[in-house]
Amino acid sequence: MAAWQNALQNLNHGRHAPAQAGFNNLVQRFPGVPRLWAELGTAAAGNLDFASADQAFRRAVELAPADPALLVSVGTQYYHLRRMDQAFACLNRAVAMHPSLANVRLILASWLERSRRLDEAWECVEICLTRHPKDGWALYFKAFLLHRKGLNVEAERALRDLLQSNPLLPVDIQSHASHLLGIVLDALGQYAEALICLSKAKTLRHHIEDTVRLEQLYENTDHAQRELLAELTPETMGRWREEAAASPCPHPLALLGGAMRSGTTLMEQILGAHPDVLLFDETPSFGKEVVTSLSPPPPARELTLKTLNDLTATGRARMIDRYFKSLLYNTEEDPGAKLLLDKNPSTTTLLHVWLRLFPQSKVVVALRDPRDVIISCYFQNFPSPWATVNFSSLERTVRFYADCMDVWLRMRELGGFEWIETRYEDVVNNLEAEGRRLTDFLGLPWHEGQATYYEAARRKFVHSPTYNEVTQPVYTRAVRRWEHYAEALAPLQPALEKYCRTFGYS
Repeated sequence: MAAWQNALQNLNHGRHAPAQAGFNNLVQRFPGVPRLWAELGTAAAGNLDFASADQAFRRAVELAPADPALLVSVGTQYYHLRRMDQAFACLNRAVAMHPSLANVRLILASWLERSRRLDEAWECVEICLTRHPKDGWALYFKAFLLHRKGLNVEAERALRDLLQSNPLLPVDIQSHASHLLGIVLDALGQYAEALICLSKAKTLRHHIEDTVRLEQLYENTDHAQRELLAELTPETMGRWREEAAASPCPHPLALLGGAMRSGTTLMEQILGAHPDVLLFDETPSFGKEVVTSLSPPPPARELTLKTLNDLTATGRARMIDRYFKSLLYNTEEDPGAKLLLDKNPSTTTLLHVWLRLFPQSKVVVALRDPRDVIISCYFQNFPSPWATVNFSSLERTVRFYADCMDVWLRMRELGGFEWIETRYEDVVNNLEAEGRRLTDFLGLPWHEGQATYYEAARRKFVHSPTYNEVTQPVYTRAVRRWEHYAEALAPLQPALEKYCRTFGYS
């Protein structure tokens, strides 16, 4: 029907307000169709109408309490909304209703693992393999859990068996298994073979993603961004600050950024353990409510300085209101006078956009030996197609790092805002000294609970890829990890020299 297609098209293109209105009309006409209620919930969530979204999702589940596809869909929406109790409830119901469905049980196992409930995740996988002993994803996930339990010899054996036992193994499972094997071999000190496995995994990923198109889009965006940054002046930054002074930010705000894998999650947990800090862990709020709304429609996708300069006070206020509404949904705490700390490495490349709206916020940038950053990023198996492209080789990983840090260096040069840098190595060598320095920068006194940040981290769901590491006391074994791969990095050292020198790494 035309009305449904129109509402769905609006939803798929991010036009959430008209999509919500369209689905509202549809559920009034067809109140017994659970899919319409689920789609209404998705549209309402995108429109930041979270109460209506929850109501719609609940109605969808009431109408189809035994539909596994719908339960997984609604559960996934709750997962993205960071409502983990509701997400688990949907998945548990789907498993209870359809115990033979391997994919549903494995999704549940993956969420349990992210919640550090390893024994429950293991039980899920074992039940799945009892019913489906040759299921490739179940065998892969069992190997992953072996690795998470520190049983890397057993994990290596399981992965080699999986890769060798079935010549028709789907490409995506081959890619994940090869990548995990590289991680396991790294943990076992078999560094040369680890790189071989990672290279194989990334080559396989190229057969899945449209990497040529994504690479071109990335290059165009980066080129436009460099042009914008070159046009920025200290006078422009000053004018933005003056404009913002006329309508102060409704909450004390700070951004924690830096290149991926630079220790942002560790510092986030140390600062977030302070009772006067309200922490937000890599939420999509800024990207969805600010960047997307500023980006022009195709084909002119690139943001320009004129767009930023032409933002009216009303336009800025609307974006700021939506940003905080989205951000604060991610917590059940009352913000009060607390400092809101938005930790998101990806915002570093958009720091000029952030400062257009929040020039009076404080900015903390995490640094780490660039060579360690490159190796750590290369070893990550990020699900995003953009990460697949940017970490497809060591060369592209270096390029991605340089693009990110060039934004930071340019904004640091322009000035006009409060910022501080923190080095990962300083944190792990003297947590309290560096933690105190940063806490003081944020205008807060040091709190004794910050020294044992990992105890608080264990009690919550951490969305960062380093969710496991930050539940441990601070350690130094990741410092100078790059030396195991010095030969592979040697041809790339000239491209990293500027950053090593600028940030004080010999």
